[in-house]
Order: sequence, then C-alpha cells, then structure tokens
Amino acid sequence: MHKLSLLIGLLFFVCSGYGQNRDTIPLPDTTRTDTIESGIVVIDSARQDTVIQDTVQEETRAERRARRREEKEREKYYYKDILKDSARLEIERLSRVAWKRSLIVPGWGQYTNGGVWWIKVPVIYGGFVASALVFDYWQWYYKMFLDELQYREANGQGSSGILGMNSNWTVQGLVQQKDYGRRNRDLTIVITLGWYGLNVVEAYVDSILKNRWNVSDDLSMKISPTFMPGSVYAFGSPHFSTRNLVTPGLKMTLTLK
Repeated sequence: MHKLSLLIGLLFFVCSGYGQNRDTIPLPDTTRTDTIESGIVVIDSARQDTVIQDTVQEETRAERRARRREEKEREKYYYKDILKDSARLEIERLSRVAWKRSLIVPGWGQYTNGGVWWIKVPVIYGGFVASALVFDYWQWYYKMFLDELQYREANGQGSSGILGMNSNWTVQGLVQQKDYGRRNRDLTIVITLGWYGLNVVEAYVDSILKNRWNVSDDLSMKISPTFMPGSVYAFGSPHFSTRNLVTPGLKMTLTLK
C-alpha cells in the first residue's frame, strides 16, 4: 500500500511539470532588440558629431594674420571695450611718432617734442662721438698687443717696437693686456647701444610728460636770507643748549599761482 501511494505521487508530479512547460509562453527577446536600437542611436550620434566637426573649418594662416591685425587696430581705438576720445588718440599718436622718429634718427624725436631740443640733440650726438673715440682707442690698444703676440709666435722673438725685445713684456702679460683691450672695446659697443636706447626712451617719456600731464608754468620761486635757531654742545653737559643761538641761512619758497 505504501509503494502504491509513492508511485501515484510520482506520476502526479511528472504530469504537473509537463503541463507547466506547455503552458509557459516564451517572451520576446527584447534585450537584443534594445541593444540593436541603442547601437543605431550611437551610430547616428557619431554621424551627427562627424557632421558638426566637418562644418568647423580650421583657421588658415592668412585669416589668422588678418584677425590679429584687426585686434591690434581695435586696441588703438578701444581701452577695455571703452571707446577712446579724439584727444586721447591724438596724445597716443604724438607719443608713438616721437619714439619712432628717435628710433630712426637719434634726436629727431626730441626735435618733434620741442622744448630744449637744441640742448638735447648736441648731447646725444656728443655721446656718440665720444663712444666712437673710446672705441677707436681700445681697438688700437687691442691690435697693438695682438700684433706683438702674432709676431713672437711667427718669429720666436720680440719685434723692434715698444713691446718687443727692448721691453720687459712677457707673453703672459701681453695676453692679459690684449684681453683687457678687447673687453673694454666690447663694453664700449654695449654702452653705445644703451645710449641709443636711452635716446628713444627719453623721447617717449618727454612726449608723455608734455602731452598726457599738465605741467603748469605758473610756478614761482623765491630765495631770501633767514636766521634759523641753532644749537651748541656745552662741555660737561649731557644736553645741547639752544638758548639765544641763531644760524644764518637761505630760505626757498615755492608758490603755485
């Protein structure tokens, strides 16, 4: 009886499992469809990005130069997006003209600015003349020792000049003096270039002071004699004494009208 009940339960279990498999409806495979549709969207997005990227053209060299030229031209008339007035533009033009002229011809910018240009221009060219004379001297000094060294290297003995056999100059001493002359000659060239640059800077600064700032001529100065209270040290006393002591001097008074 127990075996029969076990057999009937096993048959019931097999039949119910078979029925459940037949009643199950297979669901559609949406995972693949969604994946395919997502892939289509990604492809379309990539195509769209490609189209947008193709529409942005790289700036050519000529266009870049033209753009920079326009930006520089705009900077002449605008300061932080604020339009400059005609007076400011004229002042900037005069300053540019002054230093550019001094860059081309030393002293030309000083003449353009006016004022005491008749003093500045001779000083500028006097500096160039002095630089030329100093350069010529150190060049002669350098060549004198260089020629003596070359003569001794070629002939094995000193020349008949002031640095030759009748002198006490050694080869080491000649080399040192040659280098000394060459260093001073090169330094003279650097100083001359600095003097030329100072001429340009002076023209620009003088133009700014004349045109951008108002330095009034309504200024008077008066110098007059006066007496100032003085002090003396009394021997044996730890303090200075100022009683009944005055010192003559000059008083300068500046008056703005």
